[in-house]
Amino acid sequence: MNGQITPCLWFDNQAEEAVNFYTSIFRNSRIENISRYQNEGFEIHGQEEGTVLAIGFKINNQSFNALNGGPIFKFSKAISFQIFCETQEEIDEYWNKLSDGGQESNCGWLKDKFGVSWQIIPAILPRLMSDPTKSGNVMKAFLQMKKFDIEKLIQAQNGL
Repeated sequence: MNGQITPCLWFDNQAEEAVNFYTSIFRNSRIENISRYQNEGFEIHGQEEGTVLAIGFKINNQSFNALNGGPIFKFSKAISFQIFCETQEEIDEYWNKLSDGGQESNCGWLKDKFGVSWQIIPAILPRLMSDPTKSGNVMKAFLQMKKFDIEKLIQAQNGL
């Protein structure tokens, strides 16, 4: 084993729809494998034979699994995926696609239509926050934002 960590996303029965959604948004992504429920174990899993059990997929060389495990567990903000973006256009693109049918929140957070939490973050934010004499201005600015605005964050850091 190589110690790779692979997040597993537990869906009720939307794993295939979710994976198709995510792989349509991220350019460097692909479905690696799909496994399906069999008749064996039906008395335990209760799924029709051929129904998707799990899908292995990659986004930017990060492996993920999506599991159709039933309605037992729900997603929460306790776990989120961060996307660091170089440009405002990139922030806008991810924000618009991932929030479609979902829910926008403050400070660059959103939940997609499946309930998975994402943070769409300007890559420049850690640098803007690194100067203790100016980070308060930056924080005050971004606490008022839903989707991050890079130009307004830079202006805040410059005291404008």
